[in-house]
Amino acid sequence: MNQVTLPEYSKMASTLRSDSLAVTPAEMHGLLAGMLCGGLDPELGTWMPMLYDYTNDGAGWPHESKALAATAVSLANSQLAAGQMDFELLMPDEDESLLDRGDALSEWVGAFIAGIGLVGVTAGKLSDDAKEVLTDLTEIAQLGIDEDDDMEEQALLLEQVIEHVRVCAMTLHAELGIKAQPEEKPTLH
Repeated sequence: MNQVTLPEYSKMASTLRSDSLAVTPAEMHGLLAGMLCGGLDPELGTWMPMLYDYTNDGAGWPHESKALAATAVSLANSQLAAGQMDFELLMPDEDESLLDRGDALSEWVGAFIAGIGLVGVTAGKLSDDAKEVLTDLTEIAQLGIDEDDDMEEQALLLEQVIEHVRVCAMTLHAELGIKAQPEEKPTLH
């Protein structure tokens, strides 16, 4: 079985820019992951118009960027549905600047929260744990890297926050996301 992967972050950013889309790979992935964690069934195809509305004033995406989004939603869905610790946030490589990685995390989290809202999740539908997770994510979306602080310490903190965001996403998916259906076993007569 072939493992589906996304191109590296910088190549995805270049593709989105060359297609004149004002969205970063982190925002695209965060939005799609938020929709999935909010209960969107990717098999229905409703994620595309929602993505277009949110990112491109309702206009469709060019083929190459659309293919990137389709791969991203498929990969995120399979990682989340596995219910294990497989889910990964789409972020710039670790060799990118700490400031760029911090900005991308903030973009990812903001878009993730928007994606949950786009599928119609309201606070009334959430458990106390899920409400706490969304509160955490709202605060994280406003974080930034302080250039005046120790950058090594900031890098360590950023990795810890990324891990917390990943767990938050998986927690919301466990509560609201589409559950994988167990395979039916044939009935023996």
